[in-house]
Amino acid sequence: MTPSRVASFLRGPTSSPAPAPVARRGPGHPHSLRFPQSGEGMRRASVACSSTSAAGDEGMTYKGAGVDIDAGAELVRRICKLAPGIGGFGGLFPFGICFDHLIIVLLNSPFVLVPTRARGRDHYLVAGTDGVGTKLKLAFETGIHDTIGIDLVAMSVNDIVTSGAEPLFFLDYYATSKLDVDLAEKVIKGIVDGCQQSDCALLGGETAEMPDFYAEGEYDLSGFAVGCVKKDKVIDGKNIVKGDVLIGLPSSGVHSNGFSLARRYCTFSIPPVSNLYTFIGNDGITTTVGEALMAPTVIYVKQVLEIVSKGGVKGLAHITGGGFTDNIPRVFPSGLGAKIFTGSWEVPPVFKWLQQVGNIDDAEMRRTFNMGIGMVLVVSREAADRIIEESHGSNPAYRIGEVIEGEGVHYV
Repeated sequence: MTPSRVASFLRGPTSSPAPAPVARRGPGHPHSLRFPQSGEGMRRASVACSSTSAAGDEGMTYKGAGVDIDAGAELVRRICKLAPGIGGFGGLFPFGICFDHLIIVLLNSPFVLVPTRARGRDHYLVAGTDGVGTKLKLAFETGIHDTIGIDLVAMSVNDIVTSGAEPLFFLDYYATSKLDVDLAEKVIKGIVDGCQQSDCALLGGETAEMPDFYAEGEYDLSGFAVGCVKKDKVIDGKNIVKGDVLIGLPSSGVHSNGFSLARRYCTFSIPPVSNLYTFIGNDGITTTVGEALMAPTVIYVKQVLEIVSKGGVKGLAHITGGGFTDNIPRVFPSGLGAKIFTGSWEVPPVFKWLQQVGNIDDAEMRRTFNMGIGMVLVVSREAADRIIEESHGSNPAYRIGEVIEGEGVHYV
């Protein structure tokens, strides 16, 4: 690939594992918003929505919006036949040698030495990779670009922490038809922010300029994270038993899944987002529907690792595409399922709005969106009492269900 097509550079390594804080730009901290528990405190303005079905017709589905979860599951099943051992939230790789530094080789780049916080044959490297899906479309329409990088980091580090792994470093890929340096800087600042929140280094990245490949003003993102965990500390769900408790950690909203369905009926570019549906939180903060949907994905790394360090955690599920219905069973041994207490946590109003305007039934909502819970911990009863008792302030936790005999997820 010629220099005119690709700008390849190394954005790192940083001098310390956590990148320095960066100035935030754009709308004021949408991730700090709190939403009301009921329809009170919300007001409706003009919302640009369209529907091809008459009132009372069958509700909208994720598959109808163009995303087939069953097809994705079938692809994973086939890949597992080709490469046995994959299928978890993160992939584990045993260390082959003892070392004080991890040597990373990047194409077209020099060697980079990264100090490791774990050494020797008794550890696994844990890796995860992801993008942010069609949430990018909403970023283009709203003009909110300074937090989409947080989403990108979150989607990978939240996956690898489900093994009990501590993130070490992150790399990103940014692609566009014509490089807008100011826009790219906003996106990368979000990535740096996400790395800071997860206490990992932004080791490097790739910026690709590909004329005519993307629409004007648009870009694509992907990235991956690598972490490590001691072999005797891996969380794999094998010890989960009937009667264990499900603890839910709240989300900031939709996070980075389900936007193909969320965008199916509603257009946010005309009229301006500021004139659309708004939410007023219990603390008096008002946000538009666009800002609520763009609230960055919560990065659970520090909270989860602190809980794990105190013992009793047997399994972890990052609630992304597939919602509760598909993600929670991934951590269970055969023959076990989950009972979810649907009234045990606050469902953010943005989900109620999506369900209303899309005429989406409960089962579809639970299989598409996180519904206000972004991470689920499967813990012993003793650990559950301690976790709930110690949760407070900005890091709440809810007892949302329990492990039962059977298969699947049951809602009560």
